[in-house]
Amino acid sequence: MQDIQGQSEQASDVNKASAQGQKRAVWMRRLMTWHWISSAFALFGMLLFAVTGFTLNHAGQIPASKEVVTVETVLPEALLAPLQQAAVDESELPAELHDWLQSEYDLSLPAREPEWSEFEVYLSLPRPGGDAWLSVDLETGDLLYESTDRGWIAYLNDLHKGRDAGQAWSLFIDFFALVCLVFSLTGLAVLWLHARERASVWPVTGLGVLLPVLLALLVVH
Repeated sequence: MQDIQGQSEQASDVNKASAQGQKRAVWMRRLMTWHWISSAFALFGMLLFAVTGFTLNHAGQIPASKEVVTVETVLPEALLAPLQQAAVDESELPAELHDWLQSEYDLSLPAREPEWSEFEVYLSLPRPGGDAWLSVDLETGDLLYESTDRGWIAYLNDLHKGRDAGQAWSLFIDFFALVCLVFSLTGLAVLWLHARERASVWPVTGLGVLLPVLLALLVVH
């Protein structure tokens, strides 16, 4: 009778261990699926932010190239009248001015709200990796445009910071941050499931947490 009871308990333990193993396998498959999907979404972004993190950290050692384009001219009388009317209405720059700048100087101005004053209109055109501005004297029609391009490294660095990159890029950064969070947490969960089989999991993980904390507390001031 005791033998039968012992065999029954042993079989129950085996079934319980088997059920736990199956449950662990199911979770492992789910976590690995979420992990590889999030890593696929985050791959290019992580490469971009890793490289630009390095270039930002060494911005002083990386030579920067700067190209400045300046246009100084006087508007035709036919364009000055609609610009003066736009100043009264405080509306956007007239389409005629956009077309003239495009045809005469190959300048394509994005749709931005200008700043109107009594004697001048000023248009600020910041962008990643550069800057530009346009001013027009409303009485004389004197136009001054200046554009500065600081190169591809500056462009990528500004994308890293989200500087003057627009709403769409800002939303991408939010999405990328969420994907990286999923990638990191699912990776941590996979480590936890493997921790019993690999003794080095938690010491290495702990070192990865401890190192930046110690640097921040002891070195960064």
